[in-house]
Amino acid sequence: MTSHPVPGPAGQPPGTTTQLPRTSGAAELTTATTTAATAETTTLTTQPGGTRGTATDAAVPRNTVHTTGPGKHFAIQAEELAKTYRGGVRALSGLSFGVAPATVFGLLGPNGAGKSTTVKILTTLSRPDSGTASVAGIDVLAHPEQVRHRIGVVAQRSGIDLEATGRENIALAARLHGLPRAVLIDRVTELLDQFELTAAADRPARTYSGGMLRKLDVAVGLVHRPSVLFLDEPTTGLDPQARAQMWDEIGSLAAGGLTILLTTHYLEEADRLASLVAIIDGGRILVQGSPDALKSELKGDAVHLELAAVPAPTVVDTVTAALGQVPGVTETTVNGREVHARVTHGASSLPAVFAALDRVGVAVVAATIARPSLDDVYLRHVGRRFTADTGSGADTGPVPGTVQDSGAHGDKTQDDRAQGGAAQPNAVPDKGVA
Repeated sequence: MTSHPVPGPAGQPPGTTTQLPRTSGAAELTTATTTAATAETTTLTTQPGGTRGTATDAAVPRNTVHTTGPGKHFAIQAEELAKTYRGGVRALSGLSFGVAPATVFGLLGPNGAGKSTTVKILTTLSRPDSGTASVAGIDVLAHPEQVRHRIGVVAQRSGIDLEATGRENIALAARLHGLPRAVLIDRVTELLDQFELTAAADRPARTYSGGMLRKLDVAVGLVHRPSVLFLDEPTTGLDPQARAQMWDEIGSLAAGGLTILLTTHYLEEADRLASLVAIIDGGRILVQGSPDALKSELKGDAVHLELAAVPAPTVVDTVTAALGQVPGVTETTVNGREVHARVTHGASSLPAVFAALDRVGVAVVAATIARPSLDDVYLRHVGRRFTADTGSGADTGPVPGTVQDSGAHGDKTQDDRAQGGAAQPNAVPDKGVA
């Protein structure tokens, strides 16, 4: 099968195209592209293992604003998004980023950082107070209906009808998206096979394991072949084996050329799946770049020390000053009994580190050395270790009105009412959801 041309990479003028390699067993993904004057729909043909977007090799300075123009094309773009909820709780404060087509973009941050609010805006379920956003080349605020036809949304909370079978859940979503019956049957069969659910296809979803239900969630989100997929905390609550299986599924979708925005508080998940990540805190992007580029900014190894006792506030400064005198120690953070240091010479510097602390009367009971991780990147830019619950709480709840939100058919949120009850892209009746 011959591949159709797709928009050229950044840096080339509008209209420039590049050919994907010839492949067999291709899966068609519909994506929207825009020109200077019109918006048109293009069919992108690719398959797992094909070409995917490449993230920049250098970290982007904080608060960099991407602009759309000649030589620029983003599958997802946000510029200076701001959102304040009732009571003066600020969720977003000038958030900006751009995601190239066929890229997995990891949006990292604790609860309350602004992740879910960002997803709500990009999926047309909320309006920002200011700023602009586009998905698949379409203005989210000006043309929300067009955006909904081109996106899939898998929210954190599953909204699968547990009394219906897996086949029935996918088929209902297909009908809601207007797939003709002949196409619907083939598409449902294809998705059941793709997510290894064929053997359980005609069992009630309540008999599925957590991992199987999550696969079914994703299958429902993909039924209409979206060009952009939003995954909000896709592996929260899964056991390690189910999480690894979901990672494999997401990896296959990414290799097939799908643009994916992934929100997560599992840094290992973002490191494995995302070609571009952004750390969000307090409603702002603090830093973004490829995982390797961000980690490479941290020269040397990470040394983690456990102290025998929590140092007094005055001793904290003494510890920091003592380690600052050790050759090769470039950064030091003290958090309770834990000391985190950046050391250029790794294990060879440990004796000097221990000696420096001993001289100021601080005892070490354990020490570990590791290569830089995204957790270290987060620590450097935010000033604290990453956990799911370190945020401000401004960004609350799952995406309202989506297939996985049990509130989809109950009371509308303030954002939904402001939009006149925005239709969500993957609506499935939510009876029986636990």
